[in-house]
Amino acid sequence: MERKELKEKLFSRNFVRWGFDMNPFVSLTAAVLVGGFIIFTLVNPDSAANTFSEINMILNQKFNWVYIATINLAIVFLLVMGLSKLGKIRLGGFTARPEYSNFSWYAMLFSAGIGIGIFFYGVAEPIYHLSIPEALQSGSTFDNFKIMYLHWGAHAWSLYGLVAVGLGYFAYNLNLPLSFRSLFYPIIKDKIFGIWGDVIDTFAVLAVLFGLATSLGLGARQINAGLNYAFGIPNSEVVQVILIAVITFMATLSVVSGISKGIKLLSQANTMISATFLLMILLLGPTAYIMSTYFSSLGIYLKDFVNIGFFTAIVPEDIAWQGGWTIFYWAWWISWTPFVGTFIARISKGRTIREIAVGTIILPTLIITFAMTILGATGVFLNDAYQGVISDAISANIATAMFEMIRVLVDQPALQMLLYCIAVIAIVLFFVTSSDSGSLVVDNLTSGGKEDSPKTQRVFWAIMEGIIALSVLLLGGERALKTLQSAVVITGFPFAILLMIMMFSLSKELKKSYKKYEYNSIVKLKRRMVKLDKDVEYKR
Repeated sequence: MERKELKEKLFSRNFVRWGFDMNPFVSLTAAVLVGGFIIFTLVNPDSAANTFSEINMILNQKFNWVYIATINLAIVFLLVMGLSKLGKIRLGGFTARPEYSNFSWYAMLFSAGIGIGIFFYGVAEPIYHLSIPEALQSGSTFDNFKIMYLHWGAHAWSLYGLVAVGLGYFAYNLNLPLSFRSLFYPIIKDKIFGIWGDVIDTFAVLAVLFGLATSLGLGARQINAGLNYAFGIPNSEVVQVILIAVITFMATLSVVSGISKGIKLLSQANTMISATFLLMILLLGPTAYIMSTYFSSLGIYLKDFVNIGFFTAIVPEDIAWQGGWTIFYWAWWISWTPFVGTFIARISKGRTIREIAVGTIILPTLIITFAMTILGATGVFLNDAYQGVISDAISANIATAMFEMIRVLVDQPALQMLLYCIAVIAIVLFFVTSSDSGSLVVDNLTSGGKEDSPKTQRVFWAIMEGIIALSVLLLGGERALKTLQSAVVITGFPFAILLMIMMFSLSKELKKSYKKYEYNSIVKLKRRMVKLDKDVEYKR
């Protein structure tokens, strides 16, 4: 059967009624599993917390090397693809061109990715990393920033770029569904259109829903803490419910408007507001100290790139540290690849593999590390100058660390209030853009890879994410949120295996594709030569 016919047969199995167009197996299985997980977590919070904690411990002790191997293979594989002749391959075919400008593309990429981490961890993480395993120490005073760059830089973004290239290529060049199942076409072939594909997509949906629900729940607490600190608004569940409702409503409006309107415009606004805030901190803060810290830390990071990237803990104390930081981050980024990778693929049609590889590794790393250094170096500077005031704030409530930094940095009430307002708006927009792009991805996955599913369905998934976050927040509290977060981390383990398989399958297909690219290039060159000959003959 032709690939086009198989794709149509896949879509024909969808439930199409009442404004929905969903794959019944993927949608119902994901809904039942998510519901079952939430009920188990809420009814038996202690048992759930202990169970997932034990699983995490086993993964950290015996399988930490799997996460490390996967993420290092991803960065090497993506760079080799991007810098080799394969980098010339264009998603969508030889004549395809980008649908969005570079600014819009980067704005959406940052907003859907890990942008929120700038504000949540930027101030705190350099202070946390003043104590790191001896094997990661170089004797430099900037080792703490080096470790922060490791967690938020090239390694994290390489995973998203890798999945974006794979999904974009299979969807736009091979006319397969824009769905996680398509990544495994070279291995299981037409079985991706059947139950095996449904299982893969179901697993991807679970990872996205758990990740977004956790972010909404934790994000509501962070925003509430900031509002309480800056404006005296009560730090309560009622306020957090209102915040989740507002974020969900804004995300719903955005996802209904589509990528070209809602998501793109919000991402652009988010990027400009965040850049304005960071520029103000850079100018008001210890500018020379920030710049010297950034360049020195970047040099140490690049010098020790291989060493810190491949470090695998063996000693119990080092295992505990790496499990709480590096392995946690690696598992988190891996489990989010179905979300961010799919979204980047969706907005990258017309771009070459080289553009995506360079665009998702080099520039994001430079921008993210600089942004976090502005906050982190300012926090360290003030912490030293004011006898541990920032570290005390971090110990009390990490969500208020950035607001405490603003208070100490600026002594003018009006300017303080302005910075508080800009920071809160930026944080809210980061959560809205993550939620709306995540809803769009879940919409794709639950429809079997359709790119034009009904608006009703987009609204449904946006609201469902908010309901999951609300139920866990209200009924289970902070412990249920931590259990949910642990579940997201655990999903990173099987995804790590899937990503390694995906690299193998993608390399096979790209070699075939490059032969077509060379053929098209030769044909295009011959046409140009014929045209030139005709022009010369005409002029004669």
